[in-house]
Amino acid sequence: MLLIFRECATFALASQQDNLLHPRATLLMTKATDQIAGSETSIKRGLDFIYRVASTADGFDSYGSLLVCCFALVGATSRDASLRQLARSRAQKLAQRWGRAYRVVPPDASPDLVLDFVLVSYALSRLGLRDAALNAQIRTAAKRFSAQDLLGFNPVSEPPPDDLSYPCACGLKNQRGSTFCRQCRKRLEIQSRYRVWMEALANTYVGERCGIQFGARYSDVLKWLPAMRPYPVGADEDEEVVRDAIFAVTHIVYTLNDYNNYRLAPRWLPQEFVYLKANVEAACVQHDPELLGELLDSLKAFGLRTSHPLIRRGTRYLLDEQNEDGSWGDPDESNIRTRCHTTWTAIDGLRTCAWRGERLSRPDLKPILKRSSG
Repeated sequence: MLLIFRECATFALASQQDNLLHPRATLLMTKATDQIAGSETSIKRGLDFIYRVASTADGFDSYGSLLVCCFALVGATSRDASLRQLARSRAQKLAQRWGRAYRVVPPDASPDLVLDFVLVSYALSRLGLRDAALNAQIRTAAKRFSAQDLLGFNPVSEPPPDDLSYPCACGLKNQRGSTFCRQCRKRLEIQSRYRVWMEALANTYVGERCGIQFGARYSDVLKWLPAMRPYPVGADEDEEVVRDAIFAVTHIVYTLNDYNNYRLAPRWLPQEFVYLKANVEAACVQHDPELLGELLDSLKAFGLRTSHPLIRRGTRYLLDEQNEDGSWGDPDESNIRTRCHTTWTAIDGLRTCAWRGERLSRPDLKPILKRSSG
């Protein structure tokens, strides 16, 4: 918005000198003001929707750890003070609810539950709250599992695989390479290697921020960056694979900028920067607010201002497509996790972050980026 207002000021000054207000300046100022007001209202409506879901038993049971994380990150990184205060208050209430439900890490905790504990611990740390005893319990629990158990593969020795299935509808997690569920015999849906990579990037980064290692380091996952290029493009590519690749790239951004703490220089990730820009229009045309939200959020992390045509295009789409209940996406979607995540990403695409300068969350990783750009 700064560029818009500077342009407006220039036009206004010239108009005063000529005793005539330039019509373009008036239009720009009106549009800028309307978009700011519209975004602020839409963001709060979206947060209200997510909090209503979090207040239900089903919503909290199925998505609790990420709901805590959602409000904590919005509360930790938003530039708007009232938004920070609202989100932090809700994050703390949800974290207290989580603590009442899970007072300790069960000795037989599954890998998924351990990951949930890690997310809540990370969320609390972003609010300046740390529980040393709980972190010690999580570290003990995580030691029971290998990287294969927690990530689905071992990034120390291999790139993200393309033979890892989603959990079956019957609830069973099948062994890698399985094409049929060994319990119900239904055909399994296989994850793309980009989705596997995205989750590994997020889980290892968040774990390390809490002092917890999943049998592999974040750098072990990031080092496969050259092997994941070039990213899929074009009509001949599987649409879901392209979508997963975009999400993987946005999570490179999130993990390298500490989830919206820092801006990134486009020269550090030139191919990723170009790839994200190239997919904004398609996300609008394909009516994909979930993907669009992360695209806008990541591009703003690369320094694109709200006055940039791509940001303005995506922002207009999100403001126009918000549902009456405050959510984004298909209001008939039965999966509450999908509805919440879509709304969360749209909020992130609209809001303005309080950036703490331009840097990597882990400056020691710059050599990996230099090698991958060479």
